[in-house]
Amino acid sequence: MYKPFSVDYLNLLLSFSDAVDLASTRLSQHQIRTAFICWEMGKAAGLDSKDTDDLFTAALIHDIGALSPEDKIDLHRVEVYDTEKHCILGKKLLGPVPGFERIAGIVRHHHTPYPKLVPLSRKDALLAQILNLADNIERAIDRTRFILHQSDDISNLVGGLSEAILPEAIDLFLKVSVREDFWLDVVSQRIYGYLLNSGPCRHRVLDLQQVRDFSRLFRNMIDYRSHFTATHSAGVSASAVALAGFMGKSEIGCSLMEIAGDLHDLGKLAIPNSILMKPDRLTPEEYAIVKQHTYFTYSVLISIEGMQQIAEWAAFHHERLDGDGYPFHLTGKEINLGSRIMAVADILTALAEERPYRAGLPQDKVMGVIRKQVGSGALDGGVVDALEADYREIIARMLKSQHEAHEYFVKEIQPLTV
Repeated sequence: MYKPFSVDYLNLLLSFSDAVDLASTRLSQHQIRTAFICWEMGKAAGLDSKDTDDLFTAALIHDIGALSPEDKIDLHRVEVYDTEKHCILGKKLLGPVPGFERIAGIVRHHHTPYPKLVPLSRKDALLAQILNLADNIERAIDRTRFILHQSDDISNLVGGLSEAILPEAIDLFLKVSVREDFWLDVVSQRIYGYLLNSGPCRHRVLDLQQVRDFSRLFRNMIDYRSHFTATHSAGVSASAVALAGFMGKSEIGCSLMEIAGDLHDLGKLAIPNSILMKPDRLTPEEYAIVKQHTYFTYSVLISIEGMQQIAEWAAFHHERLDGDGYPFHLTGKEINLGSRIMAVADILTALAEERPYRAGLPQDKVMGVIRKQVGSGALDGGVVDALEADYREIIARMLKSQHEAHEYFVKEIQPLTV
């Protein structure tokens, strides 16, 4: 039996924001810091709670359109990076999320100079400009220097942005930047906890469907980095749900499995494309970097109250029953059924899905590989028996989900990534 499912919106948002900045220690907490700066400026502007929440939410995920670690790092060298592209991609990713139309618009224009903000209302233009300025301020911080030794330099830098930033936004920043506590809070290692307990968007709870909407958003961000991976998580999620249903899991259990499947590769946000898309065999050093992805999946999801079950199902898909998996080296008794199903679904999808460089493998070859892993002590034989019994139906659902994900990728995302 499952307890009524709900998740704190702010907890989820902060954790997912943190996940987007896993790419490099140089980017750690970039979006969370930017959101804090926006919040402080919003308070100085006297924004109402709706405007504050929308601005804060947009700031926490404003770089969602920078799909690879390389893109995220390049964002901090804007003189050589096309900032427009990740703004457009951000809107494409956020647009389908119910209730996020305004937030998607703010993200779309968070690098747009104020003379070109004609499509937005006066209020939304101000919100986009506050985010633009806060983003510039956070990127200007030298993480190797004490913050109060550089705060005046950063404030002086802001004065040079007057041709692109509304004077009203600049005045708001200058109003808050005279306080030492503002700067010390921006770089505090405790900023996550501070915002969780005191920031905007508190006391808002998401139900199961709303969490599924967010998992779909982050699934697309994870997969749409490349045409090589554009439909993988969609396939894993669909096949895991089908397997779970055939093995007797309830409707709620299957919904939780769908979310776990969407997010099982969340930690790959920390893996550079140069490794993830490498056509040749990985070196031991590169493989070690890849092996951290399930650790990061777990560490992000377990930080969200109410998602412990999802965290385990999502993150344990490279564990083996014999204890020789990674990164936790769990053994059979420590790996629950949901995690065992996810492990089979991940391997099934990798073997059976279409890839740009090869067709999906036929049933006999897929089952041959999977049965071999049962024999070696990696996979659960009972789950594999269920897969074989309903193989065609499971594959049909997997391919249907992948087709839908591929259609959106080709139409909306791929033209912006080439």
